[in-house]
Amino acid sequence: MNISELFQENLQTIVPNTKLHAKFLNTLSYMEHIGSYKIITTQHSENINEMILKHAAEEARHGYYLKKLSHKILPNENPDYTPKHLLAPIHSKQYLNRLDISINRMLKKFNLSSNNKKFAAYLLVTYGIEQRADSLYPFYQKILEENQIKISVKSIISEEIGHLEEMNKSLEKFGNVAETWKIEAQNIENQLFIDWNQQMAHDLKSL
Repeated sequence: MNISELFQENLQTIVPNTKLHAKFLNTLSYMEHIGSYKIITTQHSENINEMILKHAAEEARHGYYLKKLSHKILPNENPDYTPKHLLAPIHSKQYLNRLDISINRMLKKFNLSSNNKKFAAYLLVTYGIEQRADSLYPFYQKILEENQIKISVKSIISEEIGHLEEMNKSLEKFGNVAETWKIEAQNIENQLFIDWNQQMAHDLKSL
């Protein structure tokens, strides 16, 4: 998935600015934390498997790690996830929920059992997010290196690639229709990413 020019422009503004950069990392931390929370709250039946438990644990760890990086950039700032400590706070808080709602609405068109629908929604929401992470984090790592900032998200990149592979493999069990679902999930997430970046660009002008 391509990174939009607007996201590139936003990062070029954010990363050299210590205050904005720390807030950006806190925003990513929040979004990873919410990802972990949503997995736990939607996938809590006795049928939960090792892959889901591993995924929830890794997303939680990503949230913690990114919070630590935020404090490394600017100690004693952004102690929590209240709006003043996030970039594009409303869009950041709604991102995953809006993706989840849209994908669940899309899946209603298919004759799935309740358990299969819940599992398919989890896979597709994760697929959309991991597709984004697969381009966002490497580009962010590149900007860090260009600005000679001594932090790294390479460990996150490696785990997100693994998550995407797991989602693709699990979705194969639903047959050919899963390819249609994946395209729809990607389209939904792409629009959310555009909205998030537009709001972030707007906010950056006023900071």
